[in-house]
Amino acid sequence: MIDFRYHLVSLISVFLALAVGIALGAGPLEQSIGDTLTGQVEQLRTEKDELRVELDRTLGELGHAETTVDEMAPAMLADTLGERRVAVIEVADVQPEVLEAVVSRVEQAGGTVTGTVQVTEAWTDPAQQSFRQQIAGTLLEYLDPVPADDAGTGVELAEALVQSLTTADPESPDSRAETSELVVDVLVEAELVTLEGEITGPADAVVVLAGPTVSIGEVEQAEAALASAPAEEAAEETERAEMMLTSALEISRAAQARSVGAVVAGGALSDASLVQRIRQDADAVAELTTVDGVQSISGQVAVPLALSARVAGTIGHYGPGAGATDAMPPRVVLPTIERVAPAPEEDETGAEDEGSEEPEAEG
Repeated sequence: MIDFRYHLVSLISVFLALAVGIALGAGPLEQSIGDTLTGQVEQLRTEKDELRVELDRTLGELGHAETTVDEMAPAMLADTLGERRVAVIEVADVQPEVLEAVVSRVEQAGGTVTGTVQVTEAWTDPAQQSFRQQIAGTLLEYLDPVPADDAGTGVELAEALVQSLTTADPESPDSRAETSELVVDVLVEAELVTLEGEITGPADAVVVLAGPTVSIGEVEQAEAALASAPAEEAAEETERAEMMLTSALEISRAAQARSVGAVVAGGALSDASLVQRIRQDADAVAELTTVDGVQSISGQVAVPLALSARVAGTIGHYGPGAGATDAMPPRVVLPTIERVAPAPEEDETGAEDEGSEEPEAEG
C-alpha cells in the first residue's frame, strides 16, 4: 500500500515543476518566447499586407482589362452575326443582369433575339415525371424530326422546346410554323417553361444560358453552404442539380441539332456548371461550343463571337476556366443570311429550299 510519504513526495514534485516553469517563463525564457511570438505576428501581418496589395493589383488589372474589352466590343462584334435571329434558353439560376447583357451583345453583333424562354423547376421535378411523360407524348405528333422511340421524356421535351423556337413556316421563312406556336403554348400552360415577352419569329441560332451565372467567389460560398447543410438537405440539392444538368445537356444538344449553331454559356465553373459538365464529356465537348465566365464583360462579349464561329463551323471552348481552348473566340464575320421562300410547285428547276441559306463566313 502506498503511504502518506509517497503522496507528499509526489505533490512536492508537481509543485516544484510548476514553480520552475513559472520562474523560467517570467525570467530567462520570457524575452525569448515574447520575441518569437512577436516575430511570428509581424510576419503574418506583413504577409497579409502583401497579399492585399497583390489582390488589389490583380483586381485593378482585371478591371482595366474588362474596361478595355467593353470599349473594344463595338468594333469586335460589328456585323459578326449577319442578321441571324437568335433564341435564348435560360436553364437554372441566370441573373437578370447577365441575361440583359448577353441579349445586348447579340444585338450589338448584328443579331436579333427572337425570344427568351426560362426552363422551370417543373422540368425536372420528380413528382411531375408522369405529367411530363403525358405532355411529351402529346407533343410528339408536332415534331419533325421525331425523336427515337427510346429517346426518353427529357429528349422529347428538349426537342419540342427547341423546335418550337426554330421551326419556320414552310411558306414564309420569316414566320413561325403554326405547330411551333402550339407546342410552346402547351409547354407554357404546363408550367414547364416561362416566356419573357413574345417570340417574334423563328430563330436561326440558339444561346443556352446555364446558371449559376456567378463569379468563382460566389460559387465557393454556395459550395461551402451546401457542405455545411444537413446531410439529407445536401443530398436532395445535389440530386436536383444533377437532374437539371442532365436536362440542360439534352436541351443543348437539341439546340445544336435543330439550328445553324448553338452556344452554351455559364458562369464560373463548378460541379453544378453545365459548361464544366460538357467539357468533361468526350462526346459533348466535340459537339458543343461553350463559354464560361459569362458574368463578366469579356464572357458576355465572347457569346456572340463564339456563336458566329460555331455557325461558321468552328467548335471551341472559351473563357478563363479549365478545359477552355482559348480565352476569347476568333472574330468571324458571317455574311448577311439569305431567306428564300419555297419555289412554287410548278417550278421544275429541282432546287431545294429550306427557308434560309448559309453563305460562307469571313474569318
